[in-house]
Amino acid sequence: MHFLKRIAFWGCLVAILYVFVSYHFVFFGKKMKILKKTEPTLRYTIFSVHAKSNKTILSIKQLRESGIADVLVEMGTMTKAERRALMAKYKKKGH
Repeated sequence: MHFLKRIAFWGCLVAILYVFVSYHFVFFGKKMKILKKTEPTLRYTIFSVHAKSNKTILSIKQLRESGIADVLVEMGTMTKAERRALMAKYKKKGH
């Protein structure tokens, strides 16, 4: 029985680590959105948009590539026109 508990403990730990390296948890005040990361990393796992401009948020390559612009539009913090303009800026630069 002790062996099964140990396996369950390590299994849970691995599962939690997998979630943290695979998803961004983006907080909009009390609401949270989950974005799939483009590559496994611990960078920007937990991110709050509080007091950040849309330009600042989209300047973060990992979040931009994971589709945070669509979430900003969905949450009403940015219009589709603003999204197109900001995303075009990064396509021109090759970021």
